[in-house]
Amino acid sequence: MPERIQVHENGRFLQREDGAPFFYLGDTAWELFHRLTLADAAYYLTARARQGFTVIQAVVLAEMDGLTVPNANGDLPLHDMDPTRPNGAYFDHVDAIVRIANDLGLVVALLPTWGDKVNKMWGGGPEIFDASNARSFGAFLGDRYRSADLIWVLGGDRAVEDDRIKGIWRAMAEGLGNDHIRTFHPNGGQASSTWLHDEPWLDFNMIQSGHHERNADNAAMLDRDYARVPTKPCMEAESAYEDHPVNWKPTELGWFSDIEVRRPSYWGVFAGGHGLTYGCHDVWQFWEPHGDPVAWARTPWREALSLPVAGQMAFLKSLMLSRPFFDRVPDQGLILDSGGARLRATSGPGYAFVYFPSRVTARLDVSRFSFASWFDPRTGASTPTEINDAFTPPADEDWVLTLDAKHLLEPPSWVA
Repeated sequence: MPERIQVHENGRFLQREDGAPFFYLGDTAWELFHRLTLADAAYYLTARARQGFTVIQAVVLAEMDGLTVPNANGDLPLHDMDPTRPNGAYFDHVDAIVRIANDLGLVVALLPTWGDKVNKMWGGGPEIFDASNARSFGAFLGDRYRSADLIWVLGGDRAVEDDRIKGIWRAMAEGLGNDHIRTFHPNGGQASSTWLHDEPWLDFNMIQSGHHERNADNAAMLDRDYARVPTKPCMEAESAYEDHPVNWKPTELGWFSDIEVRRPSYWGVFAGGHGLTYGCHDVWQFWEPHGDPVAWARTPWREALSLPVAGQMAFLKSLMLSRPFFDRVPDQGLILDSGGARLRATSGPGYAFVYFPSRVTARLDVSRFSFASWFDPRTGASTPTEINDAFTPPADEDWVLTLDAKHLLEPPSWVA
């Protein structure tokens, strides 16, 4: 199996055990194990691998009636909804999908359960976990997937409202063991750090800026996590989904545009995120025209795999891997005048990137740099430009200005 993923010694990034940088480019596939046949799962995973994704986020005990509606093979995950009595046939299907993902070079970010099975808050539930059976279920999963290439993700869109709930997640995390790194997926507008930053099992933090508004300021959320002590990596794990209605109100507010999906991705990474999760509203639920759409899903999932931003995320990954990876920091000091836009800057030894979310003229401190280019988030192409103290993108929409102290002769060894 590949070298396991671990936290880099500086506490900001992920890496393989051999020291190779790991950029977390996730796709949201919540219903993968629950709704897809093995053939459909292979089709989906192959498509995402070709698009450059590195991580697939999926849930064992799924949100959408995951305890009471069988998977594509007719199997329920648990006998009598008892976490201490897992159904082997269901987990054979999970095993097969995880193997396919790993064989394609994809890491599975595996959620043991959606959060409503611990803290219902809304949705279907039911709450089936206490500390005892959570530890047992975690131990079952930890043993079964010990040799898989994965990351454990606890939570699942729910808050940690009290010590009882925190104790359930802690017991599950301890049951899973420390063979793989562990994190927590919070509900919209929240961060795992709010409740769990000091938990010793939590290896890195996730935020969810969510789907309630256009251009939510996820960078401000990540600023808070980046400044926390002790230092832990942080990332945006659920921002505006592609093909998602804004605040679930398509008639009143319409749908997130391509640029409104790209912006939080770049903002989040440039604010210090070690990676990001992309999501498509039709894909996470694997909507088919003959099925009931969740929250106005409108594009069949196979077609939705090719929506524009899904294919553009690899350009962000390649950009971040094109320069020294582990020494990169947020660097808002480069921005002298933002031109009224929400610019975000990040820099490392001998380079800097500045994200322009719209076409404005901004003044920057370029005293350290000799070369500049405009990087197009839609195509991944770079076009050289003159060094000045004021920069205006070459066209409308969003752009990244790349600055280098010397000409980049060749990419680092880990860039394919």
